[in-house]
Amino acid sequence: MTTLFGSSLGSTAQQQNTLSGMGVGANQDNPMKDIVVNQSPEDTVTSLRFSPASISSTFLASSSWDNKVRCWQIDMSGATTPKAEQVLTSPVLGCCWHADGTKIFTADCDKQAKMWDLVQSDGSVTGSWDKSVKFWDTKSPTPIFSIQLPERHYCSDIMFPMAVFSTADKSIIVYALDGGPKEFKRFDSPLKYQHRCVSIFKDANGGPTGFALGSIEGRVAIQYAENKDPKDNFTFKCHRSNANTNNVQDIFAVNDIAFHPTHNTLVTVGSDGRFSFWDKDARTKIKTSEQFNLPLTSCAFSHDGKILAYSTGYDWSKGHEGNDLNKKPKIFLRSAEDELKPRNKTK
Repeated sequence: MTTLFGSSLGSTAQQQNTLSGMGVGANQDNPMKDIVVNQSPEDTVTSLRFSPASISSTFLASSSWDNKVRCWQIDMSGATTPKAEQVLTSPVLGCCWHADGTKIFTADCDKQAKMWDLVQSDGSVTGSWDKSVKFWDTKSPTPIFSIQLPERHYCSDIMFPMAVFSTADKSIIVYALDGGPKEFKRFDSPLKYQHRCVSIFKDANGGPTGFALGSIEGRVAIQYAENKDPKDNFTFKCHRSNANTNNVQDIFAVNDIAFHPTHNTLVTVGSDGRFSFWDKDARTKIKTSEQFNLPLTSCAFSHDGKILAYSTGYDWSKGHEGNDLNKKPKIFLRSAEDELKPRNKTK
């Protein structure tokens, strides 16, 4: 049976025909003709996360500035069914799934981390502008372990047994989590400007080996934790306009980064309203999208790598003057498994 996100899907043209048949047309708020998720949030999405491989169905969770965390079921035809919604007391800054797929954790503007649909006792990790990272047992209101950071926590990622924390002074601190959190290494940032996002990538054996770091200056750094060969680490420019006749270029923030779980290629989304696919090993760009009428704020791959989810919404990068209430946030789904395949290495 041919499915929208299955391996039987052929060319990009075939994908677009399938989507057109579903009534999704090409326009400025959907120039890539991708599937629009039903009942998208009413305000900008802060985080998108797919359910883990431990459950058979595919679910997508989102957090957003409208004080809500939502969950949809995604089937292979591209249909999106809203399944549940929680209204919290303040804007939700991020969300993630527990590995068993039964719980969703959120971090909110009311200085609290919450767990939705608690089934059994488990742990979570939070980072804060109070310059700390805390490890929690959800049965207790007291953290079981705390880490003092040199500055405010800006972004982080965890792929056991590696954790990466980025701070306001552009420090990057890598922790090893097996046997209890232990500092592994500190890095000075290869980027000159404020960090916005970080995402861990895997080695050929499936273990965490390094991370990509995005900044507000339209640049991404690829950094290996072991740093055996400094030449393996590099930075590249992205999410920038083409220079005009006066050699002036607009530079936009990198809002999120996600690595494909199988191909280990990556997607970046930015305030320029575009997503781009990259092959870090070949150090090449694979593809850049058409421009959306709003910034792209978050992205995520399903656990099998068949679906890319990404969101549009205003990120206040142009101040209050740039906030057009007639442009509504949306979440999109794209069949991107073939598009993210790495190119042949040149070395």
